[in-house]
Amino acid sequence: MVKAIDRKLLRDLSHMKWQALAIALVLACGVAMFIMSRTTLLSLDESMNRYYREYRFADIFTQLKRAPRSLEDRIAEIPGVASLQTRVVADVNLHVPGLPDPAVARLISLPDRHRPVLNDLHLRRGRWIEPYRSGEVLVSEAFAEAHGLLPGAKIGAVINQRMRELTVVGIVLSPEFIYEIREGDILPDPLRFGVFWMAQRELAPAFDMEGAFNSVAIRLMPGASEAEVIARLDELTQQYGGLGAYGRDDQTSHMLISGELEQLGVMTLVIPTIFLAVAAFLFNMVISRMIRTQREQIAALKAFGYARLEIGLHYTKLVGLIVVAGVVIGSALGAWLGHSMVEMYVRFFRFPALHYVIDARSVGPALLISSAAALAGAYWAVRRAVRLPPAEAMRPEPPPDFRQTFIERSGLQRFFSQSVRMILRNIERQPLRSALACLGMALAVSILILGNLNRELIDKLIEHEFHITQRQDMTVTLIEPTSHRAVQEIARMPGVLHAEAFRAVPIRMRSEHQARRLALMGLPPERDLIRLLDRHGREIEVPQEGLLLSAGLASLLHVRVGDTVTIEVLEGRRPVTTARVAALIEDYTGFSSYMDIRTLHRLMREQDAISGVHIMVDSTMTSDLFSSLRQTPRVAGVTIKAAAIRSFQETIAENLLRMQFFTVAFATVIAFGVIYNTARISLAERGRELATLRVIGFTRGEISSILLGELAVLTALAIPIGLLAGYWLGAFTIDAMQTEHQRLPLVIGPRTYGFAIAVTILAAVASGLVVRRRLDQLDLVSVLKSQA
Repeated sequence: MVKAIDRKLLRDLSHMKWQALAIALVLACGVAMFIMSRTTLLSLDESMNRYYREYRFADIFTQLKRAPRSLEDRIAEIPGVASLQTRVVADVNLHVPGLPDPAVARLISLPDRHRPVLNDLHLRRGRWIEPYRSGEVLVSEAFAEAHGLLPGAKIGAVINQRMRELTVVGIVLSPEFIYEIREGDILPDPLRFGVFWMAQRELAPAFDMEGAFNSVAIRLMPGASEAEVIARLDELTQQYGGLGAYGRDDQTSHMLISGELEQLGVMTLVIPTIFLAVAAFLFNMVISRMIRTQREQIAALKAFGYARLEIGLHYTKLVGLIVVAGVVIGSALGAWLGHSMVEMYVRFFRFPALHYVIDARSVGPALLISSAAALAGAYWAVRRAVRLPPAEAMRPEPPPDFRQTFIERSGLQRFFSQSVRMILRNIERQPLRSALACLGMALAVSILILGNLNRELIDKLIEHEFHITQRQDMTVTLIEPTSHRAVQEIARMPGVLHAEAFRAVPIRMRSEHQARRLALMGLPPERDLIRLLDRHGREIEVPQEGLLLSAGLASLLHVRVGDTVTIEVLEGRRPVTTARVAALIEDYTGFSSYMDIRTLHRLMREQDAISGVHIMVDSTMTSDLFSSLRQTPRVAGVTIKAAAIRSFQETIAENLLRMQFFTVAFATVIAFGVIYNTARISLAERGRELATLRVIGFTRGEISSILLGELAVLTALAIPIGLLAGYWLGAFTIDAMQTEHQRLPLVIGPRTYGFAIAVTILAAVASGLVVRRRLDQLDLVSVLKSQA
């Protein structure tokens, strides 16, 4: 048998079904965002950790010029080293059929008779390299897919200044290249950079590495100190041209994946929290209104013997049913969206298996958090119902104080029509209700701004990084530092309009207990292609003495303009010096440091060495230029800006825009839910008053103008408040999503504000039409008989 109070619960829910559905959908949006972000995070994190564990991903890496095999035993004796793998690694130029642009392959040696001890490979297609077969290679899956390579394909490579034909026998994945990107590049470019694995016996002689190696990967024992092992390793490799060891956190692929997981973690917390806070606000509005209109029913329940606990549970059950509906809808939607996100990440992150994970770790917290938000929103309303004395509840709620309003006291009422005076009077005489309604709509506006941030952010990143600060068309990097004469040689190549040299030196920069490995860039004082800007967009000249640091690097090192940092050079004579921070620059793509190229030459005790050349080219002559670059032995690779922009749009931009689509869709639902509930609550609270006006002669249009006019005034007040709140909300979210590799600017322009305003007005119009329809159906007799 269903209890009478439970039948009342079902009647109440049926009476407010559309409001309940609106609240459930708002709640579902928060739950869906939480589950989408949470399950994507868990899927990526578990897949990454499983991959690292099963394929023995190394903990420490280092590169050097050339070291004898005998050094391997000394490295193995370092306390804390569990296992190690020495290798030969070299970058070579490729001749890919059908690709006119230069392409680069990173060749990595494989043991001749067994699988790698560390950083093992996963065979996707084909077979392993067979001993004593010449020219066989394994190719990374990203590069193979970009070029449509299959086992048996032939590809040309310039190995030690000689053209060799390589045969692809297998397509593989490596935990070292889950995110396949070349060091120093901003974005992945699988068309022009790939990783090849070749037998040690064949690769080593080609680069004069017989009985030697130039790369080491180390696995640590549990509990070992990474810093101590790195320090000992640097001591051993220094005389062999060691470039400085680094841990997993600084390994390019792992660093980028960790940054993505960090951003997903922020999304799991920030955006769903905002959505659920709005849902809590709606619960408070709706339950409070219901309790005000059910004062007599609450008194009757208490008169019939229902205890406070039973009445409190009655309204709590109502909240619980809406929560369950919201969680069920949100969980299903979040699971579908999360699966879609994982499918997108499969294109960027190369795992042997990336399984979608959804379990109690995702749904459980979603249920608990949404229940807590709903109960927190409804708590004070339920508490007021429970504590309401029966005698007081039997009386109608006291009317508001009908004193003169500001408009009337100031004598301005003569400038307004009767309907407008009634609208303004009602808003002023019920300030708390009006303020809460305005706040709810302002939150809806702010969420719409938050959801639409990504589009203008992407445009800002592309404009700043690829058009304002980096104005070159291509960047040519050299195999090793070369005389400045190389600039003139490249400048004379077909299609080159302008050329500017740069010098890049690997360093470790320190400030007290903080340190960071990066490249110190030496730039000429007079240049046109690389512009360095401060946070206000003003160009900064490279000082003759001192450094320019990116704001992100300065924040990491805890330094400001005028402070001194220590520079440890990791190549050549490995000098150590100090330099003053002359200024900070705005850089959205990680950490960077700049110095006058002449000062850097003095530091390195070299004449005029350069590491590469930035060039501006004639687009009609790129084929001839590429042909000339391929025939230049000292060229290690070419970065093409147009290709980088395309890569950006296909990777980071696509990811951000997909997230924007989901967030905007949810924000739009929330805006409609908030404004619709505001309009419905206003109608319910003023139904008796509006019916009275109809009886004394007001037309339907006139009473509609009163109710909808109030909604319009509140919406107009809410929009500027919401725009300001949206700005601060966007600033908080962008700040929370910053990573070491990627710093996102806050960009909120007219397009974002216009979108938020347009959707809010549309939601208000749609809600007004629904309320107008209910006004037309108003039963005057039944409304006038009721107490509210």
